[in-house]
Amino acid sequence: MTQENVDNGSCELPFASGKDSRENTEKGVLRETGSMAERETTAFVFGGGGARAAYQIGVLRHLAKCAPELAPPILTGVSAGAINATYLANHSGSFADAVRDLSQIWLNLSVDQVFRVDTLSLLGQMFRTFLQLTILGGHGQIPQVRALVDTSPFRTLLEQSFGSSDGSLPGVRHAIERGKVQTLGLTATDFRTGETVTWCQGRNLCNWQMYQRRSEQTEIRVEHVMASASIPLAFPAVQVGDGWYGDGGVRLHSPLSPATHLGATRIFAISNRRFPVAHGAPVESNAYPSPARILGILYNAVFLDLLDHDAAQLERINQLIAEREAASPCDLRKVDLLVLRPSQDLGVIATEFEPHLPRLFRFLTRRLGTRNARSSDLLSAIMFQADFISRLVELGEADAAAQEEKILAFLKPAVCSPTAGAMQGSL
Repeated sequence: MTQENVDNGSCELPFASGKDSRENTEKGVLRETGSMAERETTAFVFGGGGARAAYQIGVLRHLAKCAPELAPPILTGVSAGAINATYLANHSGSFADAVRDLSQIWLNLSVDQVFRVDTLSLLGQMFRTFLQLTILGGHGQIPQVRALVDTSPFRTLLEQSFGSSDGSLPGVRHAIERGKVQTLGLTATDFRTGETVTWCQGRNLCNWQMYQRRSEQTEIRVEHVMASASIPLAFPAVQVGDGWYGDGGVRLHSPLSPATHLGATRIFAISNRRFPVAHGAPVESNAYPSPARILGILYNAVFLDLLDHDAAQLERINQLIAEREAASPCDLRKVDLLVLRPSQDLGVIATEFEPHLPRLFRFLTRRLGTRNARSSDLLSAIMFQADFISRLVELGEADAAAQEEKILAFLKPAVCSPTAGAMQGSL
């Protein structure tokens, strides 16, 4: 894998024998035969990263200019990426229309639309957390503090953005019925069992069950989106049915697997992180790491790094299969992968806009050491403010423009077909 902001790789997965059969392999990969072996099915994979997901909007904006009728049949998302995936699936217009409206939501976003940043709310949450951790921690009748911030504005934002007054998303169902979208998949963490669950809505679905991973077929609602995007401890868990769920990135060891399970033969993934610093490169500082630095590394390890690991694993599998095919032909279904990543460090960009944060919120984050860092991955995840988001959108557009020819060639099946479903032809 080359150290560029676009990664090409491919993975090939085995078919089962027999006509029109489908089953789960020991690794949870869907085996298919018949006409499915001849189809080109494109999936868009949207990763997490909080406010960093605005970078995905920039990429989509450029794609909408080049291919306004682009129709990816499979959309999967986790954390903030779940918002983007669901919005595209729920929108009644063209791809270009959906991207235009979604970008306006992001570009007009402010921190107080995601969680309350007023003095009363922040100090109140801090005080209640302090009491629970110290004086009142052992009292069962004391109401439990569920998160560090109050995210009640977040649900209001999602309902207004999706045009839903009761949490339902009829646009997703209509898109599937019309063939505009084949499947929407959102991933969250089930806090009852510790499992990663992928909620799926679509046509011709097959459930999968693996170690600490499973799928559920359901009608996706606003609460599913909220649950997938609820960062543990910072945001409260979200009740869906009888269970409580949080950010799907916590235990999603294979971010590309939902798209593969759902039948993708071609995966376009948008990463929210630049390639990590090469070994031997100059370090930022030899001083003792600040809490913000440590939390940023932990955040990356849990929510962002796994996409790179999964992409590298696909590349290794492809190399092994190529060696096997060189020795003897084998019946395999190829899954191509293209990963687009930022050409600049989003954490560095976040520090440029740090002085513009709300005063009390800025004071609290600076106590963690965000002010003195050259790059702040933690800050970039929670900086839901218009100037920073606008900068990420611009960067996403520029990076997509720089790789336009490669991206459009890769997405050719989805560009050529105005509807979702089976995509014929190959590149």
